[in-house]
Amino acid sequence: MTGDHQTLALLLFSVFIAVTLAITTWVSRRRRGSTEEFFAGGRLFSPMENGFAIAGDYMSAASFLGISGLIALFGYDGLLYSVGFLVAWLIVLFLVAELVRNCGRFTLADVVAARMRERPVRVAAGAASVTVSVLYLVAQMVGAGSLVALLVGSAGQQARTWMVIGVGALMVVYVAFGGMRATTWIQVVKAVLLMGGAVALTVLVLVRFHGDINALLNTAAERSGHGRDFLAPGLKYGGDWTSRLDFISLGIALVLGTAGLPHILSRFYTVPTARSARRSVVWSIGLIGGFYLMTIVLGFGAAAVLGSDAVRASNTAGNTAVPLLALDLGGGAGSTGGTVLFAVVAAVAFATILAVVAGITLASSASVAHDLYASLRRPRDTAQDAQRAEVAVARIAAVAVGAVAIGLALLAQDLNVAFLVGLAFAVAASANLPVLLFTLFWRRFTTRGAVWSVYGGLIPAITLVILSPVVSGSPEALFPGLDFAVFPLDNPGVVSIPLGFLMGWLGTVLSPEGADAARHAETEVRALTGAGAA
Repeated sequence: MTGDHQTLALLLFSVFIAVTLAITTWVSRRRRGSTEEFFAGGRLFSPMENGFAIAGDYMSAASFLGISGLIALFGYDGLLYSVGFLVAWLIVLFLVAELVRNCGRFTLADVVAARMRERPVRVAAGAASVTVSVLYLVAQMVGAGSLVALLVGSAGQQARTWMVIGVGALMVVYVAFGGMRATTWIQVVKAVLLMGGAVALTVLVLVRFHGDINALLNTAAERSGHGRDFLAPGLKYGGDWTSRLDFISLGIALVLGTAGLPHILSRFYTVPTARSARRSVVWSIGLIGGFYLMTIVLGFGAAAVLGSDAVRASNTAGNTAVPLLALDLGGGAGSTGGTVLFAVVAAVAFATILAVVAGITLASSASVAHDLYASLRRPRDTAQDAQRAEVAVARIAAVAVGAVAIGLALLAQDLNVAFLVGLAFAVAASANLPVLLFTLFWRRFTTRGAVWSVYGGLIPAITLVILSPVVSGSPEALFPGLDFAVFPLDNPGVVSIPLGFLMGWLGTVLSPEGADAARHAETEVRALTGAGAA
């Protein structure tokens, strides 16, 4: 990219960073220091504000950069990511949002611990939540690296590394000093910017093809190098039985994973009532649905305007399709319009990454402090001391989680960010969703069943990813020079998700202690009515 691109994009980056740091500083001065303030923002957000924040949390680099890139490279098969990410919200709306808000305080483990022995289920659920969060963080940081590599050209590798480190450092600042209140307002600002950028680009693509969707799709097919196959199922997942099974596995993970994502579940605690939580989800579904419809236009638009080969030449995983599309739609390289539009889109994408990593880091640090630390520490003298200790541990955990995510992101820089998020969804659906649904809806569920459910989904999911072509045995793997891939699928969901449910059932059946009927009844009444909710 030219010096104009770099200067303008970096200027806009700096403006967004300055605004978000100002928000963080303003919030930190008003903070009371309690766990409710740090982890849930005082539960003072309206449904609309929280709906925008949920949408901001969910519309990540995978959505803006990864899905559009996959559609530009694989057409119809890339489009399936958009469908899976959106349909997942029906499960959240009908089965999760209100019940979770009524049963918990800050984390998923609160819901499970409401009717189980606390220590074992908090340790298990906390470990699973941190694992999912780190995988999700890796995807966002890979997106940041791809973005800066496009900006700086030949110095890409070194600059990409520093960008990943810089994003990690900023997210630690947001979480440590601003907590949930600052993170929420950053998400709201980011959601508005992202929707505005997506609308502008979608309109420009449609104007380029005079509003003729058929012409857009036909041109995309012609310039993709695959002809009509580009618009039909099977380009990425339609080869042998392994590819088809991999697609089924991916679809299951995307549809079921959202309801188990820690940073999404934690957003339901930032509103005052369960009704507000449900209305927040309605707001977020409207925003997210509109956004994913636009990613379809942007993906096919990138294939039609640029050509799939040009997208692949810039980034083999397709992560830079949208910025390149913006450059062309604005007038091309060297033009003022192209420079401005490219810089705006790059800045919006960067804002997206920063906001999402802040939300995920807060959720993971909450799991470490509220679930792992609080369940293992010795009782303190007063509740106020305990709360201060939890907040302090959460800040330290934010640094540790950020460091781990940075290290993994530097290894995974050549993988598509939407694909990486798909892995996080698979782990969330395997480890978190079964224990959540069993806790809410199965009267006989026991502590052993809860622990077995979490580990029975988490360990197979991680193990199968390590033994899959994602890590070794293929040119696109994390370690292309090694080959210990014995599991043929890229996404483990089709195996690990049923295992999570199966182990939860088996642990309950084999448990020497029965379920606590009184605590279940209390949890059921609380979940359905909100009586006694925090």
